[in-house]
This record gives sequence, C-alpha cells and structure tokens, in this order.
Amino acid sequence: MNSMLKKMILNKLKQVSTEELLHYSKQYDIPVTKRQAEQITAYLRKTEFDPFSEKERMVLFKELAKMTNVETAKKANKLFKQLTKEYGIDSWFY
Repeated sequence: MNSMLKKMILNKLKQVSTEELLHYSKQYDIPVTKRQAEQITAYLRKTEFDPFSEKERMVLFKELAKMTNVETAKKANKLFKQLTKEYGIDSWFY
C-alpha cells in the first residue's frame, strides 16, 4: 500500500471533528452523543495507533466500547469492514 495514502487516512482520523463524527454517526445509524463524539475525537488525536493493523484496530474498538457501549463498537466495526470491502481496500487492512 502506498505510504502517502496511509498517511492521508491516518491524518484524517486524527483531524476528524466532533461535528463530522456526529454527522457520520447519523448517516450510518450508529448512535453517538455529543459528549461521546468529543471523547472519541480526543482519543483519536492523542493516541498513536496503526489503523491498518487488525490488532491495533481491535484495541481502538475496545476503547470505543468503553466510551460508548459494546453495541456501538460492534456497529462501527461492521461498518468499517463493509466500507473497506465496498471501496475495494479491504486488503490494505491486515
């Protein structure tokens, strides 16, 4: 995978705003409160992680479950898998 694309994706995750996250949560029917969205965006900004590593993504989803609930984390993980497959980039995420 192209390292430039990897950096762009990671940069977007680090820069997502609370408002954007709330917009996406409504768009994809994943319930998130404003407070939870603030916690999630703060976590994404401060935490070093590799979203392309399944092991590190699972840590991310476990943290998401702590900030929200298990059902929300499961929905987010399912959506992640669906979107990566839909866009043909699922092979990038090992």
